[in-house]
Amino acid sequence: MASLKEVKGRINSINGTLKITSAMKMVSSSKLHKAQEAIENMLPYERRLHRMLTNFLSAGVTVESPFTVKRDVKKIAVVVFASNSSLCGGFNMNVIRHLNEMVEEYGNRIGRENILVYPIGRKIADAVKKIKGVVPMGDYQHLCGKPNYQEAADLAVDLINRFLDGEIQQVELLYNHFKSTSTQVLTRETYLPIDLSSKEDDEHSESSNKEADYIIEPSAERVMQELLPKVLRMKIYTALLDSNASEHAARMMAMQVATDNANDLIQELTLLYNKSRQQAITNELLDIVGGTMA
Repeated sequence: MASLKEVKGRINSINGTLKITSAMKMVSSSKLHKAQEAIENMLPYERRLHRMLTNFLSAGVTVESPFTVKRDVKKIAVVVFASNSSLCGGFNMNVIRHLNEMVEEYGNRIGRENILVYPIGRKIADAVKKIKGVVPMGDYQHLCGKPNYQEAADLAVDLINRFLDGEIQQVELLYNHFKSTSTQVLTRETYLPIDLSSKEDDEHSESSNKEADYIIEPSAERVMQELLPKVLRMKIYTALLDSNASEHAARMMAMQVATDNANDLIQELTLLYNKSRQQAITNELLDIVGGTMA
């Protein structure tokens, strides 16, 4: 059995860890509140904009756009969202594992040298450096800490230009979608070519009985020319906010679990300390009684 000094030292050590995890939980909770507010304000707008576009096209308007053209994939870009720091459970590892699966999938088809990875977050940037063959495209660590629309839009413009120039034929997004504080869903989406097929959503879909009726000014082509790039820029920023909220939620839950485990361990060690102390006192009393009888 461990000595009283060793048990007390472990209790003091775990108490120190408990204070750290409790503080990190409170910080993550505060950051989550702001991030959750941002994504909950942005996500309905982005979805409504996309749905308006699909309804607009379903109204009998036929407009050709280079953003919707599917081509033979010879080179692909993958935009991966993770975090700059750890201590957030399986948040980063799930993204890294799925990215490796994507690299295997596309590497067998087009070769790893034709996979361009845009790593958003230090953890995923470090992981990409360890994946043989893939080409990392720049450093976007700063986007994780402070999501910024202009920088996200600049990234979207870069992807759009590469797609329009034929340098890449497909762009995919990989990020964690914030569903609730306890649930983050790893999401993989095709960013380009854009899918304008109407997708029904239980919460947000309009009644199928309603027919879209639009008066288009100045022309359908002009509306599409203005609206599609805006949808694409907005999508990158929305995914960034989504991943940011998911990161803070995952870290808050991880710190909550760590705090609970520390409390449980302190209770077990305190019980052990009291038992050891009681046994030591009992042994001393027995020695005194034994000496008196002798």
